[in-house]
Amino acid sequence: MTQVDPAETGQGDGRRDTGSGTWRAGIRRAIRIGSRPGPWKRGPVLAALALLLGLFMLLHAKIPNRIGNLGSLVETFLPWFGLGIPVLLAGALWRRSASAVAALLLPVIMWLNLFGGQLSDKSHPGGDLTVASHNVGAGNPDPAGTARYLAASGADVLALEELTQQATGMYENGLANTYPYHTVQGTVGLWSKLPLSDTQPIDIMNYGPLADTIPADKKMAPNRALRTTVATDHGPLTVYVAHLGSVRVNPKAGFWTASRDIGVQALGKAIAAEQNKRVVLLGDLNGTTDDRAFDDITSQMRSAQNAAGDGFGFSWPASFPVVRFDQILVRGVEPDSSWVLPATGSDHLPVAARISW
Repeated sequence: MTQVDPAETGQGDGRRDTGSGTWRAGIRRAIRIGSRPGPWKRGPVLAALALLLGLFMLLHAKIPNRIGNLGSLVETFLPWFGLGIPVLLAGALWRRSASAVAALLLPVIMWLNLFGGQLSDKSHPGGDLTVASHNVGAGNPDPAGTARYLAASGADVLALEELTQQATGMYENGLANTYPYHTVQGTVGLWSKLPLSDTQPIDIMNYGPLADTIPADKKMAPNRALRTTVATDHGPLTVYVAHLGSVRVNPKAGFWTASRDIGVQALGKAIAAEQNKRVVLLGDLNGTTDDRAFDDITSQMRSAQNAAGDGFGFSWPASFPVVRFDQILVRGVEPDSSWVLPATGSDHLPVAARISW
């Protein structure tokens, strides 16, 4: 019988030949590595989401308003969709997906195209007149303190919205020394260091066929806007002050904007018929200039914040501003700077702009 040398099998001293095992393990490891998708094939879901986000920003104007005013709702919060970019980027880096990173170029380019200009300071020195607007809030616990603060703001022309009967007297008393001229029409008012004339209220709640569609329980008082003329050293300046109807997000109705949109149409018609070339619109418009619903106004006027501001100028809610509801729009004058003032007792922040001829 032929004897096998234990040294050849590794059994004599308790050791085992691991050469073949190591070789097989290496083969399995190579197969696993070879079967893994490359960086361009990883994260297809992330890449698809990035492309969808970019297309969403590119085609936001095509989102219809027929279903719950979805298009207007999206455009109201459109800048915030950019937050999806860092979230998807983190996922792409975690998955080491080159395709997802490349796909993110589309939403980045689209967001910068839409809002990149808001990231820089576009203000410059100069200006002939400072205008300001503030929704003082019906529930403001300190109207007198708000009046004192606004009197010290340096504004030459000051518009207030959401005035109540109880608080109007406090604002009149608190602003009297700084602003010798003022007018109050319903729930809006204008205080000025310069003379006012040709003041008249504007009914922004009963304009056009859309007004007939608003239920009685949602109809608002018509005395929420005014027009007046400010006598400046450079000639007359027409000023409109408005507090447009509120908007609501309802699970059944979607983004309800009927009252606001009636006001937009009424203001758009009034501004179009305005003979004075120099016009300023101040007020709480309950919407952003990105919203297509404001085309009747934004086609005639431009935003002081967009033209001469620093950042997005969000003004509501005061505790954590996420949208620019409080607007200063101009026609025939040049905005030199625009800014948001610190909070008062209102749920809105005051806004101001410096304009020149």
